[in-house]
Amino acid sequence: MDDAYCETPAPAPAPVDAGPPYAECVLCRQPTEHPESAKGATLCPVCAWQEAGRTACSG
Repeated sequence: MDDAYCETPAPAPAPVDAGPPYAECVLCRQPTEHPESAKGATLCPVCAWQEAGRTACSG
């Protein structure tokens, strides 16, 4: 029996994001999907979703 067949492979290294520096969310300070050069108030996906819910429900 081949012992190499039963060996567990080493975990793959975490991918390194080589993208531009990302802007911080203006509400929670987490990185957003927008570059630092983006103009206006940048929101992370979570805060953008919560803000959309707040504005949709305000009457």
